[in-house]
Amino acid sequence: MQIFSKLLPGAVRVAETRTELDDGPRFWQEDQYVADAVQSRQREFRTVRICARQALAEFGYGDYILVPDEHRAPVWPPNIVGSMTHAVGLRASAVASTGDFSGIGIDAEPHQALPAEVAGLILLPEEQRLAARLQAEDPGIAWDKLMFSAKESVFKTWYPLARRWLDFLECEITVGHEPGAFTARILQASPVHGGVDLSVLCGTWMSESPVGRGLLATAITVR
Repeated sequence: MQIFSKLLPGAVRVAETRTELDDGPRFWQEDQYVADAVQSRQREFRTVRICARQALAEFGYGDYILVPDEHRAPVWPPNIVGSMTHAVGLRASAVASTGDFSGIGIDAEPHQALPAEVAGLILLPEEQRLAARLQAEDPGIAWDKLMFSAKESVFKTWYPLARRWLDFLECEITVGHEPGAFTARILQASPVHGGVDLSVLCGTWMSESPVGRGLLATAITVR
């Protein structure tokens, strides 16, 4: 099942895989970037970039070299916005023209609850209360992990536009009863960057299976 094709608008090009890939050209710049990493990290790094080039091919960038910047963020071709994610059993990339979108963020996570000692570092008190209430109403979703994934998608959307970091506690996620939707409110004082208002971001989500199995995925686009 293609997750992000279901979550993102049609103008976004998506490529994803459930297995590691090794086809297509190799680029020494990418190999050098992960030369000191363990083999599993090298395979993950290469596979998600193969996915990215598959998606970029529709814009004429099928051989684009994707070396991260000094902050480990992907550097996309001119006039392209994009995002990558890798979780256990999934590698994916989504790209689009800047004529259609100002930003994209995608994230996938194992569908498991956050460890209790981590939740307080990631979720605001209001988010923890909301997650607990939703968990009581629908225990089939790991709502705290969903909020974590949503924040990851927010950060991947935010950073290329703002060019500065956003802390987990500087973003408040609200998940309502509308199926598959969430809202992110940015709590920083200056949420407008490059003429784009990032104060409120709206996203979509889905789960493959009940909590404890499969993946959770979230996605955001900014027009």
